[in-house]
Amino acid sequence: MISFVRFILLVLFLSSPFLLKAQVVDQEVHRVVFQITKGEAADQEQAVGQLNNILKALPNAEIEVICHGKALPLLLEAESQVKDGIVDLLTRGVVFAACENTMRRAKASKEDLISGVITVPSALAEIILKQEQGWAYIKAGN
Repeated sequence: MISFVRFILLVLFLSSPFLLKAQVVDQEVHRVVFQITKGEAADQEQAVGQLNNILKALPNAEIEVICHGKALPLLLEAESQVKDGIVDLLTRGVVFAACENTMRRAKASKEDLISGVITVPSALAEIILKQEQGWAYIKAGN
């Protein structure tokens, strides 16, 4: 019995590089615009998880995350519940963009944003432009 368990463990150990590689769907460049409109802590964590899942499956994806409305706290230095996750994704090439219309309504400035976050004049206009350029569209959440 112990030999059988050892054999199974050996097979699993030897196949682990293949199992890890199986998570990658392909190496092509995919362009994705990712819209976030909710800002509760659970929504923030879910969005970061979804972005990490995309990068696992499509490691060469170009991703621009557009935050507006109630999602603005996700990108605010003082309010983000997932700042470390955002910073990690920024270092991996994900672009995070805050809507300037939303920022005006919230009386937030560019200095309030996590370092590395950009702004766009209008979240919806940015999404329209990206889709017209052929970017895939994803709305975060359930």
